[in-house]
Amino acid sequence: MRSSILFAALLGARQRVLGAYTLKDNYSPSNFFSMFNFWTAADPTNGNVKYLDQSTAQSQGIISTTASSVYIGVDHINVTPQGRSSIRIQSKIQYTHGLFILDLAHMPGSICGIWPAFWTLGPNNWPQDGEIDILEGVNTQSRNSMALHTTQGCTITGTGESGTVLTTNCWAKAPGQASNSGCGVSSNTAGSYGDDFNTAGGGLYVMEWTSQAIKIWFFTHSTTPPDILSNSPNPAQWGVPQANFAGDCPIDSHFANHQIVFDLTFCGDWAGNVWASTPSCSSKAATCADWVINNPAAFAEAYWRINSLTVYSQ
Repeated sequence: MRSSILFAALLGARQRVLGAYTLKDNYSPSNFFSMFNFWTAADPTNGNVKYLDQSTAQSQGIISTTASSVYIGVDHINVTPQGRSSIRIQSKIQYTHGLFILDLAHMPGSICGIWPAFWTLGPNNWPQDGEIDILEGVNTQSRNSMALHTTQGCTITGTGESGTVLTTNCWAKAPGQASNSGCGVSSNTAGSYGDDFNTAGGGLYVMEWTSQAIKIWFFTHSTTPPDILSNSPNPAQWGVPQANFAGDCPIDSHFANHQIVFDLTFCGDWAGNVWASTPSCSSKAATCADWVINNPAAFAEAYWRINSLTVYSQ
C-alpha cells in the first residue's frame, strides 16, 4: 500500500515537472521594439494602410514606450489618401511550441474600418507552416475571434472550450467554408474584445501550443491566475479555455517556426468585405476606404497599450 502511494506521488511530481513552464523570452518595454522586425511592404490582406519603419513610426508618435508599457497606435490626425499610417511587426525569434502571455491595458477599440490582430505565423508559403490568430476582429466587433489556418489535413472537434465553434476545418481552402476562414471559434465572454475590453480595464490573452493542441484563454486582470502573476504559469489549473484547437490535426505537421505578429490594418479582405453588411459602419460612408481616408479623428482609440509580453517553454 505504502509503495503504491509513493509511486503515485512520484508519478504526480514527474508530471508536474514535465508540464512546468519556464520563462524563455521577455518582451519588456525597454527592449520591445528591438525584438521585432518592422514590415514595410504592401499589406498582404489588401488594406488601406501604409506600414511604417521603426524610425518613421517613432518620429510620428505612432510607437513609444514608458518604463511600464508599450504604445502602438496609428495616424489619427491626417487625411490619408495613400493609406492610413500604422505598423506591422514580426518577432525576430521563431517559436515551435510554447506558452505566450500578452497582458494588455488597452487594445484597438470597436471602430468602423479597423482590423487589428495579435497572432503567430510561419515563414514559408502561407499557410504551409500555419497561422494562429489569438486576438482578432473587425469594425464594431465586441467578442474576440480566434482561428487556425493550415494546409489540408487538420480539423478540430470543437469540444472542451467555452467559445462557439464557427468552422471546424482548418484548411484555408476547405470546401463548404468561406475562403481563408480556417477553423474558427468566437468568444462568448463579455469584455473579450474592443470597447468592452477597454472599459473593463484590459486583460490577458494566453496561447498554449503543444504537440497535442493549441489552446487560448482570456482573463480579466481581476481573474488572472496567481501562478501567472508569480511567473510560474500552470495551464492545468486554469479551467476550460476559450478555444481548444484539437482533434484530427497533427499539430507538429502543420505548425512550426512561428513569429509573433502585431498589426493594425484598415478595410482589406475582412473589414472591407463586410462593410456593406455592417449597418453601423456603412451608414457612415459608401465604402470602408472613404471612411478611413477622410476621418482621422475616428481612430484615436485604435491603439495597443501593452503591459507585458512573455513566452514560456517547457
